[in-house]
This record gives sequence, structure tokens and C-alpha cells, in this order.
Amino acid sequence: MLNEFKQTDRRMFTSLMMLAVEANGVVSLRMMKLMRGGRRARREAELMVSEKIRAAFEASASLMAGASGDEIVHQYRRHVAVNAKRLSKLNSGRSRNRAFKRTRRRRK
Repeated sequence: MLNEFKQTDRRMFTSLMMLAVEANGVVSLRMMKLMRGGRRARREAELMVSEKIRAAFEASASLMAGASGDEIVHQYRRHVAVNAKRLSKLNSGRSRNRAFKRTRRRRK
């Protein structure tokens, strides 16, 4: 029985550590977007706040329904993965190329 608890604790610890690492990547991508400024950055800030509120309500509802801590972490990891995918598309090389073209046009 003690060994069973150790496996559960180890799995939970691993999930939490992965959530921390993945969330750190999203924070980096989000900060790059916010540092660019403009309408898109403002929209990202609004989206960030609304997503956090929605995720907190979702976690609270799941806990009240009897979900385990591991299930809550899994939900958060899903949200983080969606954000990472969305933000990494926005920071692709295509947008960087457009910025270079604008800079070249201004220099002429």
C-alpha cells in the first residue's frame, strides 16, 4: 500500500513539474507578444486575464464535482498546450519576415 502511494505521488510530482515547465514556455511566448505592443498585445493581455479566470472557475467546478488534483493539473496542462500552440504560430518566421520587409522599405 505504501508503494502505491509513492507511485501516485511521483506521478503527481511529474505532472506538476511538467506543468511548470510548459507554463514557463507560454509565459516567454506571451511576454514576447506583449513587448511588441499595439492592438494585438492589448488583445493578448485581455485574453490572458479572461483565460485565467475561466480556468479558475473550471478548476473550482471540477473540484466541487469530486475531481482529483491530478485531473485538475491535467486540465491546466491542456489549457497551457493550447496557448503554446496559438502563441507559437504568432511568433513564426513569417511574421518576422514581414517585419524585415518593412524595415528594408523604410531604409530606402
